[in-house]
Amino acid sequence: MTEQAKPAFNEWKQPVGAPLPGWEERPRPQGVALEGRYCRLEPVDAARHGADLFAAYAQAPDGSDWTYMMSGPFADLAAYLAYAETLQRSADPLHYAVVDLASGRAVGTMALMRIEPRHGAIEVGHIALSRQLKRTRVATEAQFLLMRHVFAQLGYRRYEWKCDSLNAPSRQAAQRLGFSFEGIFRQAVVYRGRSRDTAWFSIIDGEWPVLQGAFERWLDPANFDSEGRQRQSLLAFRLALATAATSAA
Repeated sequence: MTEQAKPAFNEWKQPVGAPLPGWEERPRPQGVALEGRYCRLEPVDAARHGADLFAAYAQAPDGSDWTYMMSGPFADLAAYLAYAETLQRSADPLHYAVVDLASGRAVGTMALMRIEPRHGAIEVGHIALSRQLKRTRVATEAQFLLMRHVFAQLGYRRYEWKCDSLNAPSRQAAQRLGFSFEGIFRQAVVYRGRSRDTAWFSIIDGEWPVLQGAFERWLDPANFDSEGRQRQSLLAFRLALATAATSAA
């Protein structure tokens, strides 16, 4: 059971949240490089990553990848480099470049943001994936590396994903990765001269062991055939591990 499922009562018989004996404020992420089998996450460096990122984004035939982003598209390299410098200077959001190990090039960015060490809560956002990165093992591993860093290394309790409620691909990606839908915050944001209802998703620490196992099994090269097609889906691994954990409890 998750901690939300455990009832607790105070001395006046009022229901209260589950106690957290020994809880301490969690450390802030420091922007260390995170190494995987297919990619490496590095703190964004405009001089090192900027040209590669702009080239990767420029492969898209139009600006539709930026519709639900707070920034972009970028008219030229100079405009993107100026933007990348703002990413580099930011501590929250803390931006990472996704470096494809096969090519050695940065092909997307993502960030840890709304960092709340006192509460052990953090959000992944500003996910800007180039066309060559979408729907690849690299993209999934990048999400896994950041998630593992948050839960296993920093010890956070809650990992959030938020997006425009009309952004169907982002909502589908969140659920594929194991986030649970929590609801819609109406008229939460104004951006690009329009109103945004925000869809909220989360993963909590009690769910992490099953998710970690599912990611590791999905990312294993043995899970892909000679054409690079998955043999089993991430969801299939997750359901199998969840069932096994329930049976063993």
